[in-house]
Amino acid sequence: MIISAEELGSFTCARHACPHDRLGMHKVLEHGKIAGLVVRAYLQNAAACTVIDTASGDRFPMSMLHESGFFEVFIAKKTENFPHKFAITTHQRTEILRSDPYSFLSTLSHFDCHLFGQGKHRQIFNHMGANARVIGGVSGTAFALWAPNAKRVSVVGDFNSWDGRYHPMRMLGSSGIWELFIPGIGNFEKYKYELIGAHGQLMLKSDPYGKYFESPPNNAALVFDSSSYQWHDGKWLSKRTKTSWHRSCMSIYEVHLDSWMRVPEENNRPLAYVELAEKLSAYVKKMGFTHVEFLPVTEYPFLGSWGYQVTGFFAPTHRYGTPADFMQLVDILHLNDIGVIIDFVPAHFPRDAFALAEFDGTNLYEHEDGRQGSHREWGTLVFNYGRHEVRNFLIGSAINWMERFHIDGIRVDAVASMLYLDYSRQDGDWLPNRYGGKENIEAMEFLREMNDVIHEMFPGAVTIAEESTAFSGITRSTQYHGIGFDFKWNMGWMHDTLHYFSKDPIHRKYHHNQLTFAMLYQYSENFISSISHDEVVHGKRSMLYKMPGATIAEKARHLMALYSYMWMWPGKKTLFMGCEFGQSDEWQYDKSLDWHLLQYSDHQRVQNLVTDLNKIYRSHDFLGEYDVDSRGFEWISCDDCDNSVIAFLRRGDNGESMVVICNFTPVEHSGYRIGISKKCFWKEIFNGDCERYGGMNRGNFGGKFAEDVPLHGRKFSLELYLPPLATICLIPA
Repeated sequence: MIISAEELGSFTCARHACPHDRLGMHKVLEHGKIAGLVVRAYLQNAAACTVIDTASGDRFPMSMLHESGFFEVFIAKKTENFPHKFAITTHQRTEILRSDPYSFLSTLSHFDCHLFGQGKHRQIFNHMGANARVIGGVSGTAFALWAPNAKRVSVVGDFNSWDGRYHPMRMLGSSGIWELFIPGIGNFEKYKYELIGAHGQLMLKSDPYGKYFESPPNNAALVFDSSSYQWHDGKWLSKRTKTSWHRSCMSIYEVHLDSWMRVPEENNRPLAYVELAEKLSAYVKKMGFTHVEFLPVTEYPFLGSWGYQVTGFFAPTHRYGTPADFMQLVDILHLNDIGVIIDFVPAHFPRDAFALAEFDGTNLYEHEDGRQGSHREWGTLVFNYGRHEVRNFLIGSAINWMERFHIDGIRVDAVASMLYLDYSRQDGDWLPNRYGGKENIEAMEFLREMNDVIHEMFPGAVTIAEESTAFSGITRSTQYHGIGFDFKWNMGWMHDTLHYFSKDPIHRKYHHNQLTFAMLYQYSENFISSISHDEVVHGKRSMLYKMPGATIAEKARHLMALYSYMWMWPGKKTLFMGCEFGQSDEWQYDKSLDWHLLQYSDHQRVQNLVTDLNKIYRSHDFLGEYDVDSRGFEWISCDDCDNSVIAFLRRGDNGESMVVICNFTPVEHSGYRIGISKKCFWKEIFNGDCERYGGMNRGNFGGKFAEDVPLHGRKFSLELYLPPLATICLIPA
C-alpha cells in the first residue's frame, strides 16, 4: 500500500478535500527503489477492479485497500501517464467499463475563475452547475460549485447511491469553485452536492446553477442538456434587435402558468408547456396583446409563493415539462409575433435548507448581519449585492434566460425593497450606507450593471421595474446616473385610478383630481400602466367586483370605462389574466380561470372591448411612439369635475392625432362641446357605447365636422354626443 493509512481514512470517512492529488493516475518517483505509476480508484459497488491501458490493451489488477471500494495499484517502470479505463466487477458479478473521473483536466480555466471572482463572467451558466461535455472522446457531465468555505464537497446521486465518499470534488485554487468531470453521466440523472460546511456540519444542497429540478420534497437537480433544441424564431429575434419598445406599442398579458387554464377531465391538472404553446399563443394573438409576461417560471418549491420564492434561478420549473418544452413555448409565441417577458426575483430568496441559505455553512449569498440579510416581512433572505460572485450569479441568471431561452425581457420584482436599506424595517433594525443614508448603494450598482449588460448583449430586450416609491431615475440611463430600466410600473396611476373607479358615479366629481394628478408625473419615468395580479388577491376583490353597480351588467360597464381610459392614456399596458373578460372571483393560484363565464354576454363584452382596444392601440403607431414622450399628449379639458368628463389629445410626429373624451357617469351628454385646433371632419373610430360592448350604439353618426366656435383656448370645436360610461375616440379624416 502506497497511500498512508491516515489518508486512506480521510477518503473512507469522506473528509479528503483534495481528491485529485491521490485518486487517478500519478507518477511515483521511487517506490521500493523503483519508479512507476500509481493508480487509485474509489468505486461504489465494486468487488474487483483492473486498470486497462486503452492504447496497448495491457491490464493491471488493482488491490482493494478498503471494503467500501478503495483500490490501488503500483505499475512499475511506467513513468508516463497513459490513457486508461477501469474494468469493474460488481458485487453482483457483472462487469462494466468506466473512465476515470480523476484523469481529466479542469473544465474551468484560470481565466474563468478570474472573471467569476471579478463578477464579470457573462457565460457563467455554461461553466457552473452541471454541463454536458465531451473530453478526449469521453462523454459525461462537468460539475462546478461555488462554496469557498466548505471543507469538502462531493457530487451525489443515484449513480453513487447518494454516498459522498465516491465523487469528491477539487477546489480550483483560491477561487472557491469546486469542480469534477464525471464520465457517463447524462440527461435526467439526479444529483445534489454533499458538503462539509465551514463549521464541520454535513449538508446536502441543491445546485444553485441547476438547469432542471425534480419535484419537492426532494428538490434534486437533474442533468439536462438542452443545446440540441432547434429554434425557429430567427425572424422574431432579428426584428427585435431593430425595435425600440419606447417608440412602439406594447400591450402585455400577465400570466400565471399554473392557473391560466386547467384540464378538468384529468384531475384538474394545469396545462403543460407544449399545450400552453398552442392554446396561449392562439389566445394572446386573438386578443391582440404584443407580449406575455409570466409570473416567475424559475424553479420554486412552494406553489403558494406564486414562484416569487426562487430556489432554481437558472431552471424553468419542472411542473409543466422539461427545459426543452419551455423553449418550445417561447419559440411558438415568437412565431406568432408575441414577445415573452418573465418576472425576475433578485431581491430575496427563501430560507429552505436545501437551497442558497447558509450555503457552505456561512452566509455566502446573504448578508451575515440580519439587519441587512433578513427580510422581516417576507421571512426571506436578502442577497449580498456587494459580493462579486453573488452579482455574477444574478446577472448570469438574467443572461441565461435571454441567451438560452430567448426571453425578450424581465420584470424585476420588489425593486423598492432592494433600493432602500430601511424597507419594511423599524428604526434600529437597519444599517445605513457608508454615507449615513438609507439607499442601498450596492443594490443600485448591481441593478445598473444588470441593465447595462442586458442592453449591451441583447438589443431590443427590455427591463421593467416593479417599484412602488418615488425613487428618482429608475428609467433614466445609467449614463446619466439613473438605474437604467426601460420601463417602470405606474403604481401611483394604478392606485388612484382604482380608487376613483370604485366610487359610486355620483361621488366621482369629488375625486376628479385622482384622474388628472397622474399627468403631473406621467413623464418623470417611462411608465407602464399596470393592473397586475397583486390587485385581484388577498381580499382586494376581482376587477369586476371593485366596480360599483347592483348587477354584473352595471359593473361591467364601469370596468369597460376603466379599460377604455387605460388604453387611451399614455404609457404601455399590462393586464393580468382573467381581467380581460371580467372574472368575478379573485384570482386563485391553484385554480383555473373561470373560462366558463364567457358563455355570458357581460363577460364576452368585456373581452370584446379589450380586443378592440388592443387593435386600435396597435393600428395607430403614434400612440405607442409617444407613450413615454410628453409631446404626444395635450389636455383639452381636465376640469369638468361636475360631469366627470375628461378630454385629451394624443398625437404623433407627422400630424397624426386622436381626440379622446371619457364620460365616467351613467349620464349622457348631448351637445357637449370640446375645443379643437384642426378644422376638418373628425371620424369616430371608437365608441364605448357600441352594441358589441353591451351599449346602445349611441354616438356621433360616424363623426363630426369642427366648427368655428372657439373653446378651450382653441379656434375650433366639436359638438358631440357623449354616451353614458363611455369613451369615444376621433381622428381627423
